[in-house]
Amino acid sequence: MSPPMTTERVLSTLNEDGTRHWIHPKLARGRFLRRRQIVGYALILLFVALPFIEIDGRPALLLDLVSRELSVFGALFRPSDGFLLMLFGLTIALTVFLVTALFGRVWCGWGCPQTVYLEHVFRPIERWIEGSPAQRRKLDQTRGLHPRRVLKWAIFTAISFVLANVFLAYFVGVDRLALWVLDSPLDHLGGFSVVLAVTALMVFDFGYFREQVCIVACPYGRLQSVLLDGQSLIIGYDRERGEPRGKPQKKKSLPVVQERGDCIDCSACVAVCPTGIDIRDGLQMECIGCAQCIDACDAVMDKIGKPRHLIGYTSQDVLSGKRRKLLRPRTIIYPALLAIVATLFVWSAGAGHETTKVWVERIHGPSFVTLPDGTISAQARIKLENESDEPRSYAIALVDAPDAKLRAPQLVWEVRPRKSQQIPLFVDLAPDTFVRGKREVRLRISDDRGFARVVEVTLLGPEGGTR
Repeated sequence: MSPPMTTERVLSTLNEDGTRHWIHPKLARGRFLRRRQIVGYALILLFVALPFIEIDGRPALLLDLVSRELSVFGALFRPSDGFLLMLFGLTIALTVFLVTALFGRVWCGWGCPQTVYLEHVFRPIERWIEGSPAQRRKLDQTRGLHPRRVLKWAIFTAISFVLANVFLAYFVGVDRLALWVLDSPLDHLGGFSVVLAVTALMVFDFGYFREQVCIVACPYGRLQSVLLDGQSLIIGYDRERGEPRGKPQKKKSLPVVQERGDCIDCSACVAVCPTGIDIRDGLQMECIGCAQCIDACDAVMDKIGKPRHLIGYTSQDVLSGKRRKLLRPRTIIYPALLAIVATLFVWSAGAGHETTKVWVERIHGPSFVTLPDGTISAQARIKLENESDEPRSYAIALVDAPDAKLRAPQLVWEVRPRKSQQIPLFVDLAPDTFVRGKREVRLRISDDRGFARVVEVTLLGPEGGTR
């Protein structure tokens, strides 16, 4: 006999039978909502404006996938800046660790684009069109296309199309995106297809998937057990003060069976939660720290004449009666590591940024050939990268090698701004100048703007002499 089917939820958005539990949270107006709205709309404004802001002639923030460049507030990083990019990534990661250790998931509830756009753009529109949570649940039961739902999805699609264009501006640049938007889609079919694909993903995300991103897809919430400690800031329910729960007695003449806590079990905190959890069950992975439950509970406490902060920003240690400590291993180690990595990053970035980078490349194919007169022609390959904003002409010559002759397809190499060029070279030498199949030569690379560098190249040839 199969076990009876239940509707108990294993996740806040998933019933035990595998069906989706749709969440239609109420809106709790209060001091934290007002602050989150200020922060959220400021971030939206910044997100829209940032691609159009230029610093030193470059976009303030651009990850140019075509040119493989990262522009961050005037600083330019290319694939050759691997060490700098590693330090930059470590700086971001350590900052996330430190902020999480101190303030918990404040990013999720206040600054994450998923939360900002869902809670401050898409859900307000949904409430305006479809009404209260009860009216929305009623629409969920309606078969066919309801006019309100059609209007909602049309507006969602239009907003997603605009956001998709702004989002792509961070990866292809404003100028290239303007061509995709203003010209005929047939002239830029690939770019237009990308815009449509991103639009569709945003409609799916903000219209359907929603809080599932935070609960199922985003790894940040699942790392809470590693990133948080007992002193980290969380949103918590004061169990000592709130339990046992129960409705307040209206008649004082009735005998008091058990002293009740301040929680009247109204479930207002559950009704407003955007991920559908009950904060009274303790710290949970699904909590994004949005403070809606705080605003809802504070309003109830005001109505029944009880002090606020039954639910509030606190820490697990404080809830268990311990003192709040700012200095602890995480808040000492993370800042120390962050200071070291950030210092290395600033020092490396500012230590005389070179206008040209030079690499000795690996040889593909035969490393040498024997010419008819017995001379060995050894192959070498140099890669030049012009880091400046202007074209440069490079010349290559042998240094202190009177017995060698340099041959190249051309004498001068033109390299465009912020581009790289691979240069094939051949060095002619006598066979007996190779020792155990190798010969070291020095090449001088110089340009027409004063740059000069000498690099050492190991040529491969016949076994030759043994000196």
